[in-house]
Amino acid sequence: MPGDGDRGRDYVPPPKTESKMVDDGVTWEGPLARLRQQQAVIRTANPQDAGYSRQKQNGKLWVRERLDALLDSGSFTEIGSITGKPSDNGSSNGTTASQFTPANSVIGFGKLNGRRVFVVADDFSVRGGHADGGIAMKAPYGEIRLLDGSSGGGSVATYLATGATYVPPLAGLGQSMDALAVVPVVSALLGPVVGLGAAKAATSHFSVMLKDLSQMFAAGPPVVKQATFEELSKEELGGWKIHSANGSVDNIVSSEYEAFTQIRSFLSYMPSSIFVLPTVTTSTDACDRREEDLISVIPRRRTRAYDVRKVISMIVDHEEASTPRPGSKPTTSFFEIGQTWGRNIVTGLARLDGRPVGVLSSDCTVNGGALDAFGSQKTARFVNLCDHFGIPLLNLVDQPGFAIGSAAERIATIRHGASAISALYNATIPTYTVIIRRAFGVAGGAFADPEDGKNTRIAWPSGDWGSLPLEGGIEAAYKRQLEAAVSPAERDKLMASLLAQFDEVRSPLRTAHRFGIEEIVDPRDTRPLACEWAKHVYEVVLPPRLMLRQNVLSWDGKLPRGGYRL
Repeated sequence: MPGDGDRGRDYVPPPKTESKMVDDGVTWEGPLARLRQQQAVIRTANPQDAGYSRQKQNGKLWVRERLDALLDSGSFTEIGSITGKPSDNGSSNGTTASQFTPANSVIGFGKLNGRRVFVVADDFSVRGGHADGGIAMKAPYGEIRLLDGSSGGGSVATYLATGATYVPPLAGLGQSMDALAVVPVVSALLGPVVGLGAAKAATSHFSVMLKDLSQMFAAGPPVVKQATFEELSKEELGGWKIHSANGSVDNIVSSEYEAFTQIRSFLSYMPSSIFVLPTVTTSTDACDRREEDLISVIPRRRTRAYDVRKVISMIVDHEEASTPRPGSKPTTSFFEIGQTWGRNIVTGLARLDGRPVGVLSSDCTVNGGALDAFGSQKTARFVNLCDHFGIPLLNLVDQPGFAIGSAAERIATIRHGASAISALYNATIPTYTVIIRRAFGVAGGAFADPEDGKNTRIAWPSGDWGSLPLEGGIEAAYKRQLEAAVSPAERDKLMASLLAQFDEVRSPLRTAHRFGIEEIVDPRDTRPLACEWAKHVYEVVLPPRLMLRQNVLSWDGKLPRGGYRL
């Protein structure tokens, strides 16, 4: 891994002397030598520069070290390599660090595990990434954004330089919206991200934030103090603990290298654009693998919880570690997105026989898995992502219904829940639904039966469904009889009697008798069945869907429906 003194693959060694820059007046060697020398100045770390020193004191990588750590070796091709501002208005060659202020954005093409990507990396060491650092924003959008600072946002210092104020433009966010509609866009928050940088982070398909070193806010502490009289540190205003819980960012990591690993992982499941299918890899995990633990993972006692992530890991592909240790177990292909917010819903990407799929489920250890406002937002966001990029959905249903109570009503749970229902109903992507336990009420119906008639559904023998959970439903339906009981003991006896009457009726086999559920399967057969489904949709369903997407592209390269739904 590159350290403070690592100049990376992309650096051009600085010339030892300027005497080599001799223009013979015949060839173009002289101008090219000047170009290379300016590139060397820009690409070589300057320990004397205050911005660079501050970056290192804060324990952060320099912008070119970040590119070195992220991309495949030797793959970066820079665009705008000598964009910047000579300190002497161009009267010299700009061949020393003191004579040249480079742009605060490094952009170009590179490869990520062999895949061609476009990268925009902020250089916080140049005026904190403000637009007046070196040159105004050089790159308004990118497939991968390494954010650090205002990311080309404005600074009041520009008013004096230009002699006037200006009506604020979108500053490239329009191009960002266009990019969102076509290619996967990811953002890594690697320092304080403010203003335009924060907006870029929010307009991404996937974002990852660095603990302690990274913060995100619309305006920093000085502006906040002036406006609201709050005295807050950067961490108090927009640190990782805040945004990990509110969904402004997807994942939290402890180091920059971990952030780059997550970027690689996310993109490995995604197609390079909406016009191609996700890449299918060769899996070493057998499609017919049957996990014995699946037969007992759902407790017979309905009020007991279980680990849904364990269920997911037993169904999706297992993958060998890149550097396996003797005796080590294969890792799961499940890449979770948004684990720290909307925690009653579990979302992520995985593979079935090497084919990328989205995974949607509920976590019964968090408020029983009931769907709240944040969980609804998380569901809608994830389903829209899979639908937009043609990633089939493995839907493991254990949904007890919407969260209820005064707190749920105050945060508009049903309003946000309608967004989740809409996303699930309107999605055209193939969905394989497995009801592993509960499906109750409107929320249960949205997850278990979108009523579009296009998808495949099975259930486990642990399935339990209806308009209301029996325990609460009996309380409502037999309220008068229960209240008329002469004593608490008599009431409990009546309740137990009513539950016993309903217990046989609630059996999923009764529903199957009426074809209310298509098939009840042995949980151990779930992986073989899901792999067979994935193979079918990748070979039969997705290609014509992709062809339709290609045919509806408008003349200007934009989708007629207006882009991507954030």
